[in-house]
Amino acid sequence: MEWLIWFSKPENTKPLALIIFFVTFIGILIYAYGSKTRSEKLESYRDIPFLDDEEGTKDKQ
Repeated sequence: MEWLIWFSKPENTKPLALIIFFVTFIGILIYAYGSKTRSEKLESYRDIPFLDDEEGTKDKQ
């Protein structure tokens, strides 16, 4: 149970958490931009919030 005491010290867990979050972030980037087709599909989704605004303004006119 000595290893549980190691986790209770902030000077040990902060660098460990930083490494875990950094590896997760890099994994998300590789997933999103690793494949050209997936990257293009995800890039096309960026305009979705604005599509409702365009439709709403057309209906009001």
